[in-house]
Amino acid sequence: MSDISYLWSLRERPALGSRRWCIVWAKRALHFVALLKIVMARRSFRARGVQVGALSILDRFTLEGPASHLSVGEHCFISGSTQIVALDQVRIGSRVVINDRVTILTASHHVGDPGWRSFKKPVRIDDYAWIAVGATILPGVTIGYGAVVGAGAVVAKDVPPLAVATGNPAVIRLNARPADLCYDPVALLPAFEAWIGRRADPAGPANSPVHGVEPRP
Repeated sequence: MSDISYLWSLRERPALGSRRWCIVWAKRALHFVALLKIVMARRSFRARGVQVGALSILDRFTLEGPASHLSVGEHCFISGSTQIVALDQVRIGSRVVINDRVTILTASHHVGDPGWRSFKKPVRIDDYAWIAVGATILPGVTIGYGAVVGAGAVVAKDVPPLAVATGNPAVIRLNARPADLCYDPVALLPAFEAWIGRRADPAGPANSPVHGVEPRP
C-alpha cells in the first residue's frame, strides 16, 4: 500500500456536508503540498535502501554509511538537522521522536590503542523513545522503550526503559515515565492531523509488552 493510500485508509470521516467535514477538507487542501514533501522525502530514503515504516516522517536528515544499515519503525519523526552515521546497524522502533541537531554514531576509535584502531557497534532506539535537541548517542548504546535523552546529553551507556538521561556524561533517572504510553507523535503534525485527526491509536505498540516492559492495565 502506498503512503497516500495508507493515509487515506486511516482518514477521519466526518458526516458529508457537516461543519466538521468542511473544516477537515479545507485543512487537507491547505496542507497538501506539505504532505507531498513528506511523501517524497520518505520515498527518497526508501530508494536509497532505508527501511521505513508507515507514516514515519524523515525530514531529509544527514545519513552517512550504507542506507541499508538504517531501519525506522512506524509513526516516527526524525528532524532534518539530525546526523546518523550508520557504519553499523541503527534500529529505530515505532513512535520515536528525534529532535533537531541529534547525532547518532556507530563508529569511533580506541582512545588507548597505540594504532588508534577504529571500531563499530550498532545502536538501537526502542518504541516511544524521545531524543531531545542536541543529544549525542555513542556507538553500542540501546535506548529503551519510552526512554528520554535530554537536550544536549551525551549517552555512552544503555538507557533503561522509561528512564530519563540528562547531562554530559549522561546521568540516568529510572522509572521517570509511565509504562502505558499511547500517543502518536506524527498525528500532531498539521499535514497528518488534517487526515487522521488528533487521536492516539489504541492498537499501537503501547498495548503489547516491548523489550521487557509490561504496560499497566
